[in-house]
Parts: sequence; structure tokens; C-alpha cells
Amino acid sequence: MQNPTTTTFGYALFATRWLQAPLYFGLVAAQGVYVYKFFKELWTLILMCVSGHATETYVMLAVLKLVDVVMIANLLIMVIVGGYETFVSRIGLQGHRDQPEWLSHVNSNVLKVKLATAIVGISSVHLLQMFVDVHHTSHHALLWGTVIHMAFIASAAILAYMSGPMVAHTDRAHADRSPATPAPAARPQEHERGERRQEKPDPETPATTPSLPRQTDADADADARIRAAGFPARKLLEDFDEQHPRGFDREAVARLGKADFVTARRNVVFVGPPGTGKTHLAVALGVRACQAGHRVLFATAAEWAARLADARAAGRLDAELTALDDHPLLIVDEVGYTPLDPATAGLFFQLIAHRYERASLIVTSDRPLGRWDEVFGPSAPALTDRLAHHADLVRLDGDSYRTRRATSAWAD
Repeated sequence: MQNPTTTTFGYALFATRWLQAPLYFGLVAAQGVYVYKFFKELWTLILMCVSGHATETYVMLAVLKLVDVVMIANLLIMVIVGGYETFVSRIGLQGHRDQPEWLSHVNSNVLKVKLATAIVGISSVHLLQMFVDVHHTSHHALLWGTVIHMAFIASAAILAYMSGPMVAHTDRAHADRSPATPAPAARPQEHERGERRQEKPDPETPATTPSLPRQTDADADADARIRAAGFPARKLLEDFDEQHPRGFDREAVARLGKADFVTARRNVVFVGPPGTGKTHLAVALGVRACQAGHRVLFATAAEWAARLADARAAGRLDAELTALDDHPLLIVDEVGYTPLDPATAGLFFQLIAHRYERASLIVTSDRPLGRWDEVFGPSAPALTDRLAHHADLVRLDGDSYRTRRATSAWAD
């Protein structure tokens, strides 16, 4: 049991973080100074151009000064918003369409790397100014400007290298803290999910633990959303073996990892043979979406079919589709593994048509969209047209990692 005096003292120390709030508002005032400086420089440039006294070198240097001011203002924004979010108080912008991608997972490591890269950019502009005006710049200044710029690059590279393991360690720590059992309402056909776990063992899946006292920070809220999503196991993008698939669009997956597609109401379709990592990537993107403040639901195509069929039988299909709107992202796993009758295919069409340009879907399938008529029959063209209209399609090629592991075990 905690000592009340110690607890009170700790709360008092923690409350002192608000002493930093005036500092960030002071930086807002400094940003206003840079706005004034920008327009003053711009007005001077316009007057020089209109009067005909502006040489090409002068225009270039003046534009670089404007770029320099803008980049410093961007640096101030990162310090103001990111620093306030990290060290003072959470800013509730989850789901806002203008939320910066780095704000959804901001921490001291991310902030340091962003600041370092911004400083490198500003240093690059200053160095370019010196080379543009090389005739009026001493060799001593050029030498030291280059050395300082390289020092900034080296320090930014070291910070980025160090932050990678730190972030991965933090994600794994969160995974170890979180119970793996999702809420019952988000997990139809529990016995089928149990069979899938036996087929896809995951030694890193944390065991169910007794319920912990409710946390109040953003990490606890994200963990609650992850538990309620019904994932078969927690998967992270950092843990995906990029060397296993023979080919896939790594840049697309990295871009999707920012979870911006959820805010933009776009879909994601992973296509490839069994065992190439489609479910891993779908779950990992779902986890990122939960961390970005979005509610997510995961189920296999067979489980979604059963859920929608039960709603239709109870006469509440429309109400069920409307209730699912509370989840900006639904994940439909293993499309094509189980044949669907025409009535069930019609249910999937209603689900996709209802969410068209309204909310996001992640779908995994073992066959390309052009062959979905083998699964959905006559409704396939209309269904795939709506699904693919605003979608990122990622194809994974390769052999099954399960078969590879089994073959390796037999060889041993």
C-alpha cells in the first residue's frame, strides 16, 4: 500500500510540469515574430524586383532567407505542439483530419529525431546560401559551415539509429503489459478463433492476466482499444519479416503504418498466397490505428458472414451496419478461404456498400480482385468496384512461412 505522504509529494512534483506551459506560449509569440520577419523580407524582395534592382543572385538569396524562416517556424511548431504533448499535457486531436502523422505516436525519442532532421534542413539552407554567395564568403567560413553541417547530419543519424531500438522496446513493453483476450462482443465464433490460434502459434502472445487498475494515460486507452478489437494476437510492423516475401511494396506498407488511410476513409487490400504475412500486416495496421485513437474490429470472413447473417435473421441488419460505423476500421481476414452462398455474398456487398466512402476496411485474400467472382459470384464486380475505388492494394509473393518452418524442422 502506498504511503499517502509519498503519493501526495509525487503528485505535487508531477503537477510542476505546468510550469513549462508559459514557455510554449512564449514560443508561440516567437513564431509571430518570424511571421513578421517573413512578410518584411517578402515585401523587400517584391520592391527590389519591381524597381529592377534585383539580380538573380539577390533573388535566390532572398528566397532562401524566406525558406529559412519557414523552416525555423516549422521547427517551432514541432517544439510547441510535440513538446507540450510530451512534457505537459495530452492534446486531444485523435481522429482530426489535420493531425500530423508524428503526433499520433509522439514521445521524447520521436520529438528529438524530428528536431534533429529539422535542424539539418535549416543548416542545409544556410550552407546553400553561403555557396550561392560564394564570391562574398571567405574560405574559412565555407570550411566551418560545411564541418558544422556534417556534424548536424552525423548527430541526426545517431539519434535516428538510437531511437529505433527504443521505440521497438517501448512497443514490446506495451504488448507485454496488455492482456491478449479481446472483449467477447468483438469475437464471434470463439471456438473457430481457438482453432486458428492452434494453426498459427505465436510464442510472443502474452497470456491472459488478471485485470489491472484502470490507467488514465493515452497508452492505456490505446491498449483498451487493441483488446476490444478482437485481434488473434498482437502483431507489430516492426516484427514483420520483410525478407520472407519475395516481393511486396515496402514503401506502401510504411506509408500505411502512419494510419492516415483511416482518417481518409481509404481501404487496404492484401493479396497473396497463404503464409506470406497478410494477416500479420493487417493486424499490425489495426494496432497502429488503435494507437492513433481509432476503434477497430477484426474477424475472419467466415466470422463476419455469421455475424451479418445473425443480424439479418433477427431483422436488425441495418441497425448492425449502422452500429459498425462506430468503428472507423474493420478488418476482414481470409476472404476466399471459405466459399460463400449467394445470400452471404449479398451480405458482404451490403457491408462494403454501406462503408463506401464512409469508413475504412482492411481485407486479406489469397486471390486477386479479378478472381473474386469465384467467391462472391455475380455480386463480385460491384463489390470490388466499391472496395478498390479508394484503396491501396498490396500484393505479397512468396512461399508459406509455415511450410518453410515445417520443412526446416523435418530436415533437422
